[in-house]
Amino acid sequence: LCWRSDRRQLRRELIRLCDTTATAGSRGGGDGSHLQASQRLGAVRESQKHTKLDVLINNAGVYSVSNPMTQDSLDIRFVVNAIAPYLLTQQLLPLLGASGRVINVSSAAQSPVDPDALAGRTQLSEDFTAYGQSKLALTMWSRVLALKADSPVIVAVNPGSMLGSKMVKQAFGVAGGDIRIGAEILTRAALSDEFATASGQYFDNDSGQFTSPHADALNPQKSAVIVHEIEAVLAAISQSR
Repeated sequence: LCWRSDRRQLRRELIRLCDTTATAGSRGGGDGSHLQASQRLGAVRESQKHTKLDVLINNAGVYSVSNPMTQDSLDIRFVVNAIAPYLLTQQLLPLLGASGRVINVSSAAQSPVDPDALAGRTQLSEDFTAYGQSKLALTMWSRVLALKADSPVIVAVNPGSMLGSKMVKQAFGVAGGDIRIGAEILTRAALSDEFATASGQYFDNDSGQFTSPHADALNPQKSAVIVHEIEAVLAAISQSR
């Protein structure tokens, strides 16, 4: 959450967040707390004196867990990487307005999304598949929301492949690249004029340019299905509590 454009402060915080991206590697068995946290953060618009939010960066990410299913029978990768950011963004839209920015941290690892897996009707067996599907789901809803009237600027960004975050180190057993690479591009996305008119686009920091995401993200029908499933999941959880 960024209430003002302090570039140095934002960069420091992004470096910290990139290095502490959630892995839940030894915990497993998520309990939906990420969705609850998103709801609580969304209450900022009710409880804080601020009437405007400049930037929201959805950076949370989970790759490997010992037990990937939550108590709501959802894959924690979908919950943390796609569903919770959608909920938080929706909660904060009144503060962001048309002048705000939402930066969604995507990935080069994008796989066709199984709507049944997203909704918890079936379970994925491979970590990489679940992660890739969740990141494409994030990229797909980014474009859907960006096309709505009075939407803030919403951009999906691959900050760089195999950067040295805790997630990469734990998941792949490698040191990874300099995480400052990711922090720098997210700072640019949040504050620079370069991204001011890039709503609905995908930026790939591996190639250093705006480019096409997975073809499914460019398909309005497939993207609408994914958004429908996310909203159905959130509605079901809300009704059960």
